[in-house]
Amino acid sequence: MSVIHDGPSSAHFAPLPFKGNAGDTAPLGMTGEMSAALSDAPVGSCVSWGIPFEIDEAVILADRPVSIEISPVRARWLVFLHTSDLRPVLPGPGGIISPMHGEGRLAEHAADYVIRYTDGSQARAAIRRRHQLGAFRRRWGENCFAAVAHHKPYPQRASHQQTMPSWGWSQTRVASADDGPWVNWLWAWENPHPDRMIAGFRFEPPNGRAAGVVMISAISAGDVIDLPLRWGPRRKARLVLSEGETFRPDLDRDGLLEQIQIDLGQVISATPRLVYPNDDWQVTYNNQLPELSSREILIEYTAHPAACFHLSGAAGRRIVPVSEVEAPAPSEARPEQRRRVEAAAFTGFHAVAPAAQTVTLRVVERGRGQPVPVKLHVHGAWGEYLAPVDRHRHLNPSWFEDYSVDFPHVLNWEDRARFHACTYISGETMIKLPLGKIYIEVSKGFEIRPVRQVVEVTPETQEIEIELEKVLPWREQGWVTADTHVHFLSPMSAMLEGAAEGVNVINLLASQWGELMTNVGDFDGHNTWGSKEAGGDGEYLVRVGTENRQHVLGHISLLGYRGQIIAPMTTGGPDESALGDPVDVLLTEWARQCRKQGGLVVAPHFPNPRAEHAAAIVSGDVDAIEMTSWEDHYSGIDPYSISDWYRYLNCGYLVPAVGGTDKMAAITAVGTVRTYARIDPRTEFSYEAWKEAIRRGETFVTYGPLTRVDLVVNGEIRESVAVAPDAGGGHWSVKVDRSAWLALLVRGQRPGKPEIIAAHSTPVMITVAGTPLLAAADAVTILDQIEGAMVYLDTVGTRAADRAYKRMRQALVAAHRTLHNRMHQQGHYHEHAQTPSGDHAERHRGQPDGRRNRPAG
Repeated sequence: MSVIHDGPSSAHFAPLPFKGNAGDTAPLGMTGEMSAALSDAPVGSCVSWGIPFEIDEAVILADRPVSIEISPVRARWLVFLHTSDLRPVLPGPGGIISPMHGEGRLAEHAADYVIRYTDGSQARAAIRRRHQLGAFRRRWGENCFAAVAHHKPYPQRASHQQTMPSWGWSQTRVASADDGPWVNWLWAWENPHPDRMIAGFRFEPPNGRAAGVVMISAISAGDVIDLPLRWGPRRKARLVLSEGETFRPDLDRDGLLEQIQIDLGQVISATPRLVYPNDDWQVTYNNQLPELSSREILIEYTAHPAACFHLSGAAGRRIVPVSEVEAPAPSEARPEQRRRVEAAAFTGFHAVAPAAQTVTLRVVERGRGQPVPVKLHVHGAWGEYLAPVDRHRHLNPSWFEDYSVDFPHVLNWEDRARFHACTYISGETMIKLPLGKIYIEVSKGFEIRPVRQVVEVTPETQEIEIELEKVLPWREQGWVTADTHVHFLSPMSAMLEGAAEGVNVINLLASQWGELMTNVGDFDGHNTWGSKEAGGDGEYLVRVGTENRQHVLGHISLLGYRGQIIAPMTTGGPDESALGDPVDVLLTEWARQCRKQGGLVVAPHFPNPRAEHAAAIVSGDVDAIEMTSWEDHYSGIDPYSISDWYRYLNCGYLVPAVGGTDKMAAITAVGTVRTYARIDPRTEFSYEAWKEAIRRGETFVTYGPLTRVDLVVNGEIRESVAVAPDAGGGHWSVKVDRSAWLALLVRGQRPGKPEIIAAHSTPVMITVAGTPLLAAADAVTILDQIEGAMVYLDTVGTRAADRAYKRMRQALVAAHRTLHNRMHQQGHYHEHAQTPSGDHAERHRGQPDGRRNRPAG
């Protein structure tokens, strides 16, 4: 159990203590997930958003009404602190959800709260999901429109104002420790070692169902031969833990490990060894993740020749001279046969060959001979990552902590301690390598065959050249690739990464994150990096746009527009905007301004945040929807995203598909999911030509590997055919007797991973006279979403000036009416969770208790 106390409580509110039914009966009907999470529920005296609450015994509402009594009280406002269980959404064939209300079950009637007064009268409030009520756990982006989470937003100090080291300086991975309130200096003779009146209520399930002077401080004498303050260059060693011994990687405040220390030197890093399939390296696949050894620790250190390792474990302590570990081994010995030092609590301590041979590594494309940008990985015999001399040796996978041109490939965000370290090079680099076998991986996007190669490095090795072969001529056939959503990189870093991943167009998006502004200095409203006009070769381009965002209403990407930056880039408070910022502009309005300035409007990481983009699409202000990967290489296109997109297609809104990664950390490679767009063969490739291809809808989105092609007609799979890994082709003839849209959905599978949706084309829409394309069930969910945006604007959204509020609401009402009127013109009548003001109220007039008549038809 936890206590929430997010600040002082207001004297204008007082808690209303009551005794519920949670202690009387078992939580019947509660999911296992919610039962398991009960221990984390807030208890006791709490303050949320400045409002005091006393949480004692809760009410559990399932399939029957529950009444409670309170001490009579008068109140202008009542604030309920409540939550709900999960309501899973069950997908249909092919993983598609229809009708698409989302996991939050948007607008579903969840309960009725009846407020009873001492005079016998009562009031009733209908509680609807994602309006007045949310779930105890939610999918990202599925927020409430009329409620807020129980902990209010709060400011954080910049890192340098905190007691812990700032994250900026910590990226250096080293502290010189030569400042502070007191510094003693060592001369050459000293031996250093850095050692948080109403009567009651009735709660009803909906319709009765469950839902300073010179100071000499000390002198010491030593017997070393060499200057004791001079350490040697970096070296590596491999420590094997004994059975049952567990490595503890945490550092203390002095940067020391508990189990492994050096006296005249320092341990730079100690990490579990990465185990690669070295024996089968050339036949394994690109980006294959290594295994993480449970007993072997790879240590990097710098030390004086007379230094000693101090090892501590369950079996005791042991001192091992560094000189014993580094003693030369016979050159003919295999790595596993080289010198081993026994140590208590450890089964062995092995030297790892130092990376001391400077080599030029060059990558060329077959038939051209010129270096080409690529993604590069190199490791040694023991899995040690070997980085070029101008690249990071220790890669940082965290958010906004590293803008380097590196790529630590991970399985997923949770498993980022185990990564396959890579970097991006322009085609030629200098690298220091150990003698013996090294293992190289080189790749360049989807159209060039990746290479895994083993090279024997000798004292005579000065250059290594790797040749790549292009196997898919998509570019020559007029198709170009793009990532519509990249953050934080500099334009030149983005261009290098794009070229190395075979991505022709990188859209680098400036934005705001609370009080943090990113890439705004890179935006100029006219320059396309890499274009011929900017001095490039015109093959790999970077254009800076903006991602404009609101936490509940949603995000919108504004690409390639000209002129002044479209600001503000965020509104409405955390976590996108600053505390206190009002909601003073809509996504729809941002989109219209972008189009006026010649730009392309994309609904990013579709469909979340799942709210106002519905109005922007209905209004015709969105040019494309984006399918997003983030760092996930293996899950493919999310069926949840496709399901939401299909709603709009089923209602006649042909919005093309694009692929964007939303790269915000090094663990996401640009182009993980990418857009292929076909440039008009009569037009030279340029950023403007690419934008026109998106607007025409000549696109498909892909993750790469393809094994099966499905023909989708109006959201249903009509035909399906398997394709070979190296080639595939064919066609279908389809007869349609009513308006329809047709698209290709392609499945694929990476080695050892489940089948995924690997690609999806933008549909072709066919119009048959007299049969308008409008799926009533989908249209209702779109209206619900627009209505939700209105509710947020009307209730908990920080209110802007009255003129701005009215302007925004009118824009939402106009979009709502556009679709609503289409439905009525075609004879589709329906209920509303929220009736827009003035929207022919005679059709939607409700009953006094909040229930609405269902129109005939």
